[in-house]
Amino acid sequence: MQSAYQLIWFRQDLRIQDHAALWHATQTGPTIALVILSPEQWQLHDDAPIKIDFYLRQLQELRIALQSLNIPLLVHHIPLWKDITKFFADFIEHIPIQQVYANIELGVNELKRDKEVQKLLNQQNKDLVLFHDRTLFPVASIRNQSHQPYQVFSAFKKVCYQRLQQNLPQCYPAPEVQQPININPRPSLEDYIELQLKYTQQLKYTQQLNHPTQQWPVGESYALTLLDQFIHDKLDDYKNTRDFPAQAGTSQLSAYLNIGILSIRQCLQALFRKQHGDFVIESEGQQTWLNELLWREFYQHILFDYPRVSKHLPFQLSTQKINWRDDPVALQQWQQGQTGIPIVDAGMRQLLATGWMHNRVRMICAMFLSKNLLIDWRKGEQWFMQHLIDGDLAANNGGWQWCASTGTDAAPYFRIFNPISQSQKFDPNGDYLRQWIPELAHLDAKSIHEPHAAKVNLELSYPTPIVDLKSSRAQAIAAFKE
Repeated sequence: MQSAYQLIWFRQDLRIQDHAALWHATQTGPTIALVILSPEQWQLHDDAPIKIDFYLRQLQELRIALQSLNIPLLVHHIPLWKDITKFFADFIEHIPIQQVYANIELGVNELKRDKEVQKLLNQQNKDLVLFHDRTLFPVASIRNQSHQPYQVFSAFKKVCYQRLQQNLPQCYPAPEVQQPININPRPSLEDYIELQLKYTQQLKYTQQLNHPTQQWPVGESYALTLLDQFIHDKLDDYKNTRDFPAQAGTSQLSAYLNIGILSIRQCLQALFRKQHGDFVIESEGQQTWLNELLWREFYQHILFDYPRVSKHLPFQLSTQKINWRDDPVALQQWQQGQTGIPIVDAGMRQLLATGWMHNRVRMICAMFLSKNLLIDWRKGEQWFMQHLIDGDLAANNGGWQWCASTGTDAAPYFRIFNPISQSQKFDPNGDYLRQWIPELAHLDAKSIHEPHAAKVNLELSYPTPIVDLKSSRAQAIAAFKE
């Protein structure tokens, strides 16, 4: 009889392939798996209902995958992370555990949670063994000559390129099938899934799960197929198509990366598959997507090195003095896609309808809120998290602070996108606008970007702009200067 098991604690890494902690656990001895569902903590973190639904659907896929390896999955419901230490104290008394394996999570609350669990386990002569799995390079491993974290992406990227040339991170092998373990997982996963789905319907966000979740299938095989199709069909032209929201030019893999259905190493290996795993860049599309993966990497490292960004503080502390406008009406008009600026409204309606928004449009919407409306970027950051299926603290915060000119390597405060110009440039025929703003679908490709600027009265059932772009730009620059 086995005296003690290895315990693999799944968090935002719901897969069995290329999983650092799972592979190491199974190499050590017979393994059982654990997932802790914490609905009240999710609400504190503003997780979107569609993201929770996506997570729970993948959790059922994970259980099936683990069953094929004879690894039982135990699911427990602990509303808040502050009670997880107490749970582990009871858990290890009833189930013989040798070590606990998990992949590092980088937010302040996550690190605090793991530190407390590790302290408890150490008191019992056990350990929480953590692995770097969410990033290509371990956090705190990329430093400048003064041994300080990089604050500028271009310098950070240069070091990443050097390291990738020396050693391209490899994927972990798939775990082998182990001998069956007789542990009865009660209550059942289905009981917990039903409980959590009821909870998501009670969230006070305006988004509800009224759009088809079939738009976001789950499963590792589906995610890997999506990755392969992107590399094969879209990568070569990625640089030229990625900024056009009416085209399917992006990978749309962010949701799968975010909850760990797909790993960052799998993306990198697929990116260099044609080069047989050698770090050789042969196209602009390949380089552009690599840079996007490294932006993700950069923000993960920033989250760890500068924990204030996960405490609702700006990266550039001097920008705390900005006098943001308190305008609940304008904020709501922005949230509901009723600003009278078509490209902004199209993006916000896409978010409400699908739980996703094209990245170029995210930047336009974010800059419009924080610059033209001069509303605190944190309100926009929260709204995105409450509605995005791929809501990731590091990437979402990094993107918002870049647009608001409060973050690391941010856009200069005087750089303010003109949403009309952006719309004309990246949706020249108005196809994206017509898709999400049916009130404007009958307009021609010229007038649709700025319908109320037409000299003739078009009698539109569409709001006039809630702000003048030129004067609001000047006001924003003045506010930042002060």
